[in-house]
Amino acid sequence: MNRRGFLLAAAASAVAAACGSTGASGSSAPPTSATANKATVELAKGGSFTFTLRPDKAPQTVARFAQKARSGFYQGLTFHRVENWVVQGGDPTGSGSGGNQVPSEYNDLPFVAGAVGIARSNNPAQMNDSQFFIVKIDSHHLDGMYANFGLLTSGMDVIQGIRIGDKIKTIKIE
Repeated sequence: MNRRGFLLAAAASAVAAACGSTGASGSSAPPTSATANKATVELAKGGSFTFTLRPDKAPQTVARFAQKARSGFYQGLTFHRVENWVVQGGDPTGSGSGGNQVPSEYNDLPFVAGAVGIARSNNPAQMNDSQFFIVKIDSHHLDGMYANFGLLTSGMDVIQGIRIGDKIKTIKIE
């Protein structure tokens, strides 16, 4: 590569990096963030649960979730779906239809009890940018159909006690 080509490539990279770090909501890629390996969700009614994050398997999903959690996006949002096998929250409207659509990020992680995934639209190429769910039981019918980005390490008793309308107090990312 000649010097001019190298300088143009370097300048383009610098511009792209600067644009990516602004956190603009219109961007399809999440802003870069510090390493995120663990999330602890505290409920407003008391109790908390913790899950490991898998940036090695779902880097865009983990980065987006971590950025939203660190910004306080999830504070006060509810769990709008609670069934015998799953709890789901993180919808800014509380209806199950809120949030933006982003490209899906599938992987080979199995949906075993405690797996954490991201909701998606009817179009498998698109997933939600904020709604997450935790499966209470092995749910292999979801394998390869949803982005799996974490696994519960503590608090299954809290997950089992979640009711529709329970609010998220905070999500701490480490």
